[in-house]
Amino acid sequence: MAISPINIASATGVNWLKEAQEATAAAEDPGGLMGMLQDSKYPASIQNFLTKSQKTAQNFALITQGTQQSAATLTLQMADAAQAKRMEEKMAQAQKFNAQQTNYNPPTELDAFIYFEDGSNIDTTTNIMTMVNGTQIDITTGQEVVDLSSIINLANGAYIDTKKNIMTLSNGIKIDTITGLQITV
Repeated sequence: MAISPINIASATGVNWLKEAQEATAAAEDPGGLMGMLQDSKYPASIQNFLTKSQKTAQNFALITQGTQQSAATLTLQMADAAQAKRMEEKMAQAQKFNAQQTNYNPPTELDAFIYFEDGSNIDTTTNIMTMVNGTQIDITTGQEVVDLSSIINLANGAYIDTKKNIMTLSNGIKIDTITGLQITV
């Protein structure tokens, strides 16, 4: 019987020696028609049949085991790839919603007081503008700021500002309480 040359090249190059030994053993005990012809030189026996059947069963078991291991490995690889893809999608979505703006300058805050050339000023913390003559105006409403502790309310909606000595009538006319003269604005 002639032994065929052994193929040493393999996808698993680190196991080439083991594969070479297995290939040599397989060449000595060929299956199929060659194996049947080799068995014809020996008398047929139950022991020979059982030995061949046992070897065949072992080979099928190895094939099945290798297939199951390959399937399990493939399943794990696919699960890892799917998990990695889900994580990448979550990271991309998180970056999309939490995107950092580039070239962003935070708004500058106003100074606590802004002074004008005519001597008036604005207090930006209380939103009150103080004029040169002492009149204070709420810059959010445009109304004059009145210290309520210095106000005396009169009938018909009139009131007296004791701090400024001004009486304001219900129709809006202002009178100086010291001189009795009407104040025009």
